[in-house]
Amino acid sequence: MNKTIRRASVFALLLVLALLLRATWVQFHDSTALADDKHNRRNVMAQYANPLGDIIVGGEAITGSQRTKGGDLAYKRTYKDGDLYSPITGYSSQVYGATQLEGIYKDLLDGTDNRLKNPLDALTNKRADPGDVITTIDPAVQKAGYKALGDTKGAAVAIDPKTGKILGMVSTPSYDPSRISGSTDSKAWQELTTDKEKPMVNRALRQPLPPGSTFKLVVAAAALEDGLYGSVDERTSSPNPYTLPGTRTVLKNENQSAPCENANIRTALQYSCNNVFAKMAVDLGQDKVKAMADKMGFNTDKLDVPVRAGKSVYPSDMDKAQTALSGIGQFDVTATPLQMSMVSAAIANGGVLANPHMVSQISDSGGDVLEKYDDGTSQRVMDASTAEGLQSAMQTVVEKGTGTNARISGATVGGKTGTAQHGENNSKTPYAWFTSYAKGSDGKEVAVAVMIESSSAARDEVSGNGLAAPIAKAMMAAGLKS
Repeated sequence: MNKTIRRASVFALLLVLALLLRATWVQFHDSTALADDKHNRRNVMAQYANPLGDIIVGGEAITGSQRTKGGDLAYKRTYKDGDLYSPITGYSSQVYGATQLEGIYKDLLDGTDNRLKNPLDALTNKRADPGDVITTIDPAVQKAGYKALGDTKGAAVAIDPKTGKILGMVSTPSYDPSRISGSTDSKAWQELTTDKEKPMVNRALRQPLPPGSTFKLVVAAAALEDGLYGSVDERTSSPNPYTLPGTRTVLKNENQSAPCENANIRTALQYSCNNVFAKMAVDLGQDKVKAMADKMGFNTDKLDVPVRAGKSVYPSDMDKAQTALSGIGQFDVTATPLQMSMVSAAIANGGVLANPHMVSQISDSGGDVLEKYDDGTSQRVMDASTAEGLQSAMQTVVEKGTGTNARISGATVGGKTGTAQHGENNSKTPYAWFTSYAKGSDGKEVAVAVMIESSSAARDEVSGNGLAAPIAKAMMAAGLKS
């Protein structure tokens, strides 16, 4: 054999070896990555080859699966009362993926979760029958909130203060996930994603806005915990009018005739006295207010219910004038309805905050529990005496203050209204807030927060009591009856 042929043979052999090595690498190393690639059509085909598992509310499935006509995807997701429950379910689309509970529990719902497989399935890698997600949502509370919100743009969250179970989570305007569950829904997707009203945004969890005077509860809790004031009935040092420190800006109260000068915390909450809580925040200092806010859940980006909530913020590095404004829920303070419901829940529960959650357990196709989520772990965020005083003061707000529209016959109700400025120099319609709790004679408790982003009401008619309190009342009443 001459040298040229020998060299060519060696080179050809090396090429064959390289191909063999590459094939082995792909088969044994890259196979998992290729199988899991989101662009792998086989994964989508397998996911929708059979009916999906369901999301359960009140013992009934609010999701389903429908046989498709033609194409390589045998089934698509369907939703019962999709507009009502979309803030909880999210969507499962053959084209656009999955969100919220549909996304978090995707493997359980399509049968690929390893916990669903028996030993034989594990050996053969057979796809198991899908499991179900059982939520904590109370359908009566959910429906009451959705009906009460109506055509307004806003959100509401209801929590059981003792357990942290989320009983209702409503966001309006909403959308029906069935519109985008198939493979030919690009027009509907375009409409939903470009809609200026943003119906696909979960305002209850994902849209922090200035909480206005509802934040005064956090400041009051900080003042009582610090010992700045001994009780909700001790007079404060609060000049009226109050000039923001280092400025000539005078902070006014909405009700000019309210008895806000040196008012105690009870009276200041009853009339929502800005001068009292702005001065209180300055006297405490931003660090002490922030410490209380942090205990309540502000400033964390890891609040999972199990859907991750947007961060509610109490800012740092403020001057005294900014600190004063933060004391009335303005400046750069933001909160979600979930966050403000947590504030009321902690107060209602004697100062103990139970972590909120909206899934109680997951099960296999036979109903056997795969994982049970115990009621939320709890932490004490304020002394019981502080919580008791704030409960009493919040009850005064509802009985004879700015929150009378939340009264429920036969129940003990406490609340706090809020109206937050919106736009430069408050040029846009304010946000209306209400956070509250209700206790029935049988021991049932519900905490609710409502945020109205915009409505058809005239600007001078926008108030927490006028717009948000009736919605909170409807949800609390439904929760107490369930």
